[in-house]
This record gives sequence, C-alpha cells and structure tokens, in this order.
Amino acid sequence: MAETTSTEVVGTGRRKTAVARVRLLAGTGKIVINGRSLESYFPIEGLRGIVMQPLVRTESASRFDVRVSVSGGGPAGQAGAVRHGIARALQTAEPALRPALKSEGFLTRDSRMKERKKYGQPGARKRYQFSKR
Repeated sequence: MAETTSTEVVGTGRRKTAVARVRLLAGTGKIVINGRSLESYFPIEGLRGIVMQPLVRTESASRFDVRVSVSGGGPAGQAGAVRHGIARALQTAEPALRPALKSEGFLTRDSRMKERKKYGQPGARKRYQFSKR
C-alpha cells in the first residue's frame, strides 16, 4: 500500500438529501462528526457500522483520523452520506484501495430518493378510495 503524506484528503458523499464533507488525515482512527464523537452522533450501533464499513473493509480504520461535516436528511441518510464520503476520500488517498471499495459498492452514489406527492391523491402512489356506484 502507498504511504500517505500528512496532508488531508477531502471526499464528498451524498445519500437522499444528506451531504457529507469528509476530511481524512493520517492518524490513529479518531472519527469526529459535526464536532461530536461517532458514538455520540450515531447512538444506534447499525448506523455506526454503516459509517465504519469502508474503513473496516480496507483495514485502514486505525491509520486515519476522520473529520466530517454532514447536513440534511435524517440519521440513516447521513450515515450513508458519511460512508460514501469516506470511501471517496480513501480512494483519493490510496488509489490501490479502489478495487476493494468498488466491489463492495461504496463508491456508487445511492440514487434512490423519496418520490414526490402528486396532486389529486393523498400521497406519491396512494389513491383516494374509488366507488363504482
């Protein structure tokens, strides 16, 4: 694997309406999201697992410090955006990690969005009750 310099690498991740700006620095594995620790920002274990996936898959969790600024969306969307940003930053920092990240699908932006509500009906797909007679 290529050695990284002390400069920071930036990656942007998106999911639903959440946007995460990720800074990767050589360090000891500390993750800070919006000025808070990973455990305090994502109290649910599953969301923490989503955030850690690219670092665990590439075995680089203890080699980088991660600083994240995330906004928009809810907890699940933000976790997905952070994962996407971390994967992109890792790829920029060490291009040799690209095949591992790509095979897991971490570099692909999840394009699924909420469908808009249509006029004349109560939701995106739901219809008002139809009465034939």
